[in-house]
Amino acid sequence: MNRCVRAGLAFAVPLVLSATAGTAAAAEMGTTEAGGGPPGSRPGWRLVAAEPFDRRLDDARVPWRPDDDGPASPYNVDMYDNDGGYFATVGGPAFRTQLAKVRTYRKSFAFGRRGWLTAELAARDADGDGRPDDPPTLTSRNGAADLDEPDYRGGVVIRSTRDLPAEYRVEMTLRGLDFGGERGGSWDYPDGRINGYAPGGCKTVFPWTSGGDFSRPECAWPDARTDSNGFYYMSIMDYRRVAPHNNVFVHAHRKVAMDGYNRYKYTGSGLKYCNPATKRYEPYSAGTGNGVNAIFMTDDRRYPAMPGTEYLMQSECGFVKGGAIVSTVDLRPELLPENPYTFAIERRGGAYTMEMSGVFAHVGRATFRYTRKFVQDGDPIWHYNQRPGEYDGRYDADWTWKGPGGTLVDRRTWPAGSAYPDRFMIGDPHMNFYEGAARVDDVRLYVPR
Repeated sequence: MNRCVRAGLAFAVPLVLSATAGTAAAAEMGTTEAGGGPPGSRPGWRLVAAEPFDRRLDDARVPWRPDDDGPASPYNVDMYDNDGGYFATVGGPAFRTQLAKVRTYRKSFAFGRRGWLTAELAARDADGDGRPDDPPTLTSRNGAADLDEPDYRGGVVIRSTRDLPAEYRVEMTLRGLDFGGERGGSWDYPDGRINGYAPGGCKTVFPWTSGGDFSRPECAWPDARTDSNGFYYMSIMDYRRVAPHNNVFVHAHRKVAMDGYNRYKYTGSGLKYCNPATKRYEPYSAGTGNGVNAIFMTDDRRYPAMPGTEYLMQSECGFVKGGAIVSTVDLRPELLPENPYTFAIERRGGAYTMEMSGVFAHVGRATFRYTRKFVQDGDPIWHYNQRPGEYDGRYDADWTWKGPGGTLVDRRTWPAGSAYPDRFMIGDPHMNFYEGAARVDDVRLYVPR
């Protein structure tokens, strides 16, 4: 990888590989193709945990259990939880009425050597028969894990069981992807699915949103199917029991994320693509809806009515803070599994790095790396401090929310003396968005040599 530095920001000159260049690139990435070391080796890194999914994995061995999201729940985190005070404030009494109709079920189990990975699955029981409806599954076959989510009201993620170390590299290989985006040039699939969502019935964001009339019937809420679908390829979260929640909660707890946000037939100005070949931004409609958003979160609030943090986005087209969401690269899911993708996040030397490798639109086989310091040009990466001594409280703030339920203040969102673990997450953490299936493989954790 050729590395450049501009205005204190390290950025990547991509490896655009031809057939003759493949061996040299593989040597840099430490794969056996180059004869440069054992599988999974990375120069400067030591492999400490790996999951190839060669052993049988089946979530059916673990029972579903009801979870009321209350203070006694192991999934209780803060006011943005599924039953949190934030929604009671912006939704008023109507939110509690609607929430009473939602029955949540969860299951969790550790796997991998010494249980270093944990699966977290969630589903809803809409008909009240005491069993989750169309629940997600996590199984393995042929040396890869299948995350299957037939109903958008569920969620399934693979996470680290324990806190990540002070410096690390975590990566995963993607071998299959069916969470929306165009297929064959169309958002409407031949099998009747729309942006990856199954046809039939209503699919709305009920009962979690940042505003509007919470008393309306479920099918009158904003439509998830024609809004967006997506998948988290790799994300670093700031709390310990990472698991599916509502989308507002997830947006408040990310440090660094590489995800898909596949907007159905979107023609607005809120999203755009970077073409890494021309290094120019293009309208979202110029892509295929299979982009990867590589985002460093910072402390500024992105939305006035919900607790999403602002986006710092680096791509071959430059650096952007806020504004339209930038898709760094466009995936080609039709080439899977023969041409898999690798996604990695590193924390080292006071900085985070995001890395994507595979065959991308416009450039072919390439590797892109983007690095940002914990604090750079006055912008911190949200909750970067794993230990109190890493941070002095200068970005602390109060967030105030108002609505039919009154006024709620989230005091001291980043105080001095705080500490936030790094836990990685792969999958779909949204319990009111996203539906589909994916195959993941070779989840690996490294530490510096």
